[in-house]
Amino acid sequence: MQLQKIQTRIYEVRGQKIMLDFDLAEMYEVENRALKQAVKRNIDRFPKDFMFPLTKPEWRELITNCDNLPETVKYSPAMPFAFAEQGLDF
Repeated sequence: MQLQKIQTRIYEVRGQKIMLDFDLAEMYEVENRALKQAVKRNIDRFPKDFMFPLTKPEWRELITNCDNLPETVKYSPAMPFAFAEQGLDF
């Protein structure tokens, strides 16, 4: 069951399979705010092909095409971070 839940949270952006920061935060049982702060404090440790912020057009496209996104994140002014497959081993 857990595998199916994870699979529904994998999206494709820029031709890569990614997971979004709020989904990872939930999986690791931490606040999304705390995850984003840790990433920002250690931004040099994240190669661009591993983690990148979504652009507004990319985020709008995901919101439009993915009906399983939580309502609370759809209207957030902050763009989510995308974590790529290479760093997460999907």
